[in-house]
Order: sequence, then C-alpha cells, then structure tokens
Amino acid sequence: MAAQFGRRLAKGAVTTAVAAAAVAALSASQAPGVTDNTQDRQNAGSQPSTEVNPEESATGNSPYYTDLPPLNSPTPSPSTTPGGEGPIGESEAGIPATVLDAYKKAEAALRESKPGCNLPWQLLAAIGKVESGQARGGRVDADGTTTAPILGPVLNGNGFANISDTDGGEFDGDTSHDRAVGPMQFIPSTWAWSGRDGNGDGTKDPNNIYDAALAAGHYLCRLDRDMSVQKELNRAILSYNQSTEYLNLVLTWLEYYRKGTHEVPDGTGALPSDRSDDNNSGAGRSPSPTPPGTSRPSGPNSTPEGGDSGSPSPGGNGSSTPKPPGSGSPTPPSSPPPSSPPASPSTPTDTVTRIENAGTGKLTATAGDAFTGKIAARTETKAGKAVAKVRVRFTIVGSTDATFNGGESVATVVTNSAGVATAPALMAGEETGQFTVRATVVGRSVPALNFAATVTARQADALARTSDDELTCAPGDEFAEQVEVKATYKGAAADGVAATATLVTSADDATVNDEGPYFKDADGEAVRTLKGLKTDANGLLELPKLFADDTTGTFLLRITTTGGATLTVELKVAAATASPSPSAS
Repeated sequence: MAAQFGRRLAKGAVTTAVAAAAVAALSASQAPGVTDNTQDRQNAGSQPSTEVNPEESATGNSPYYTDLPPLNSPTPSPSTTPGGEGPIGESEAGIPATVLDAYKKAEAALRESKPGCNLPWQLLAAIGKVESGQARGGRVDADGTTTAPILGPVLNGNGFANISDTDGGEFDGDTSHDRAVGPMQFIPSTWAWSGRDGNGDGTKDPNNIYDAALAAGHYLCRLDRDMSVQKELNRAILSYNQSTEYLNLVLTWLEYYRKGTHEVPDGTGALPSDRSDDNNSGAGRSPSPTPPGTSRPSGPNSTPEGGDSGSPSPGGNGSSTPKPPGSGSPTPPSSPPPSSPPASPSTPTDTVTRIENAGTGKLTATAGDAFTGKIAARTETKAGKAVAKVRVRFTIVGSTDATFNGGESVATVVTNSAGVATAPALMAGEETGQFTVRATVVGRSVPALNFAATVTARQADALARTSDDELTCAPGDEFAEQVEVKATYKGAAADGVAATATLVTSADDATVNDEGPYFKDADGEAVRTLKGLKTDANGLLELPKLFADDTTGTFLLRITTTGGATLTVELKVAAATASPSPSAS
C-alpha cells in the first residue's frame, strides 16, 4: 500500500487535504528536520503571489511538478527498459545520462569555486525533477540543449505572478510578460545575472542543461550558504520557490536520490504528470495510466515537443486557475470573466520616486582586499519621505573582477525602516581601475544611482634583503647566491606586489648598465631589466640567477615595487686572488 501510494495516489481517490497530508508524511519520513508549516514560513503557502520579486524566486514562483517519489528506496543500479517499465522505483530513480552528467559537473565546479557551499548534485537533480522532469525525460541534444524550449506559463497575474517582460522575448519568446525557461526554469530577469556557461561554448543558454545546472548551483550557493546546514539548505530551496510544499517536495526527492539512482539513456527518463496548478489533481495524483507502447506527452501541459510546453517552474503552489495557453482546452469558466482585472493594491514600491545616496563615501580598495566603506542607498517618496520594505538591486558593472561578498555581481536588499538598503561587502579583485556599482529599485522605473569604485594595485613601502651575505663573482662566472628580498606595507608582508629589477649605471643614474652582471632570458640571452615580477604570499621575491661578463668592478642592482619601495644591492665582480707560494726554508 505504501509503495503504491508513494508511486502516485490513485485517480479520484484523493482530496487536496489528503494530498497535502501525503506530502507532509513523506517529508517526515524522508526529509527529517523539516515541518510543513514552520512558524517563519506559514505564509509561504500554496497560493502564488501576484507581486513576486524576481530576485526572491529563481522562477517567479511558477508551477512545478508535484509527483512524489516511491517510499521504497531504489537499488543503485537496476535494469530499466527504455520505456521506463519495471519494478516500482526503477524509472523514477533513473536520470538521463546527459542531465546526470550536467548535475555532477556543476557540483564539481562549485566544489572548486565555492567549497564552503557543500552543494550535492542530488539537490540539483531534485530541483530538476520538480521543475521539468529532468529536462522532459532527457530530451536534449549532445551538447545538453533541450530539443525544444521548455517554457512555463505566462506570468501575467492570471493565477500566477505578474512579471512584465524583462528580456524583450529573447529567452521566452514573449514580449509582454516573462515566463520561466529551461530545464531549471529560470525567469529571464533572474537568468540575466545568474546565468552561467556550463559547457564552455561561450554562451549562457537557460535551455542548456549544463548552463542551467551550473547557474542553479551558483544561485543556491549565493550569500555564503552552506548546504550541509539544514536551515541554510531550506532557505536556498525556498529562494527557488517560496512555498513550503515545494520545500518539502524537493527535500523528499533529494533524500530519494541520495539513497540511490542510476543513469538511463537520454529521452527515456520517467515523465511526471501532475502539476501544482492542475485544478483537477491533488499533489501526487496520477492521470489515467498510459497504455504500454504509447508515449506520454513530454511537456507539463501535455504538449509533445512544442516550444509552448508550459513546463513548470518553481513556485506554483497549488493554484486552481486554468492552464496557460498551449496546455490543452481549459475548463470553461462558470461565469464570464470581468471586463478588466481588479487594480492591484498599492505597495511601498509604488510610492518611490527616487533613490538617493545614504552616506556612501569614497570607494577605494587595494587589489584582493575588501572595500572599507559600505554602499548604501535610500528610497524616497516625492516628498522626501523614506520608504521601507522596498527591494533595491545593486549591480556591479564595468570591466572588473570585483564582486560582492560571496562571489556574486548582483545583490538584492530590502530597505529598512529608515528606507536604507545596504549592499553586501564589496570585494576587490586583481583587476585594477575604476568600475561602477548601480543601485536600482526593483519593480519601479526610477533613475538609477551610480557609485564609482576604484581598485588600486597592491603596493609595498619597504624592501629588504633576506640575507646579509656579500654578493661576489669572478669574471665570466655566475653568482653563487640568488638575490631574495621581502616586501612589506605598513610593517606587514606585502603579497602580490609588482616589482622590477634593473642593473643600473650608478646610484644617481637609473639607466640600464650595458656591462657587468646580467640575467638570462628564456633563450639564454643577456638581459639587465626584469619586469612583471611579483612577490609571493609571504611578500618574498627571489630573483633569477645572475651572471657576470668579463668586466670587473662594483655594480648596482635596483629593485622597485608598486607603492614606491626601492632597494639597491651591490654586486662585485673581481678576479680571484692567487695564493702566495710558500717560502724556502
């Protein structure tokens, strides 16, 4: 009975209340530590908001698949027919080969770039299952791009969020409203800043499983989240879709995949059938069985291969509204629709007319360091009154590798009671120069506020040799000891500081000496100036070996760094002195 229920609830035998109880039961048995209605999320419920902020949900809280995994764990490597027939759990546990490869590659990439996140690939698989049925059972080409676009419903406020077009239809083909796109169901405004190139082809395509999986991983890991901590894992999943039901469902699939899964050929994965916005089914309920040999429709709205597949995106939450266009014939409404939709209630964002600097000072940092000042912006009404609870988006623009703390180039912050939003700490990269941090009001068209930021090169204010030994050499020979120096800045080791070493003519003449000691280049030719040198993590710099020509005398090696530190080292070239012969007795 349990296994049969875990596969799907029998048609017509379940009410919405029972379905909700089923999700809670599965969550309790397969996702310990998560409750269906925690105190801080009891309003994250099943009805999608019509005032969704794209940065608060990867998918704009679009619908998602509600099929539940079997209660019985799968064996790690069962044999499964291409049609998915076999013992309960086999087809559900199978993940199409290319899709599975994308999840694992994304996990490996995040392990390198954000090791503290501890992202398991099974979490991506769980979200991918709920969002698109693993790219509609793995209908992708050899490069990982879906054979037809996967699109969620039109987010026009008709039972879903109301998100006006942000991409000119580039990704979703809709120039009026946004739609969730691809196997991980990103809305275009979120993809614009979170998109990644996961397959190395130079493009960021939400319909490519490698790109989408890597983007989803970075999205979940932002804000320095650690997926090994249950509370932070829950927050990450809820940031994908603001629904407790969604959270429990993803955690259930996560636990299921952790217990065992296997690879199946692309295009043969099990296809889910129930969606959170299906008014004829409860969570986990199955439609009439598909006769053997009959292929089940691929899209969440039973559209086989069309680009208007209506594929679910995170966050639908059980709406009972009709399906979007392209999903089949909707149930006729019981009464004529109103001539125009009711006006949306006024929000704090609607009252904002400008965004002002809230005390941000000069933004300057040395390469690799954190900026000392914080960026703060204040939202105001026409009368100059501060507006709280407004979302402000901070975006790093320009040629720079600077990021906010956590490695992202975009951060969204809600204004406090004083109307002020403070961006996360800004971290300088290695690229020097000026860039801009732009503050905009999310959901409101007001002029942006720009903050200029400058990254200066690492510098040193002192140089010293690490040895006091005299540097001597015979003509035509090589110096036995290499010159090593340590750079410091305000008494601390100065790492990564650029330096130049030059054999100068004299203490008062910094031109290059054309005789005496020299270095060798890659071809073995004599050179007397070395550029592009850099101190190590401890501020140390060891120069290459020095050689002497036939000229004798005392010569000068001058080392300079960014920041003005200078050190001059003496080099002596002298013929060996002959030992006196012993006198006759």
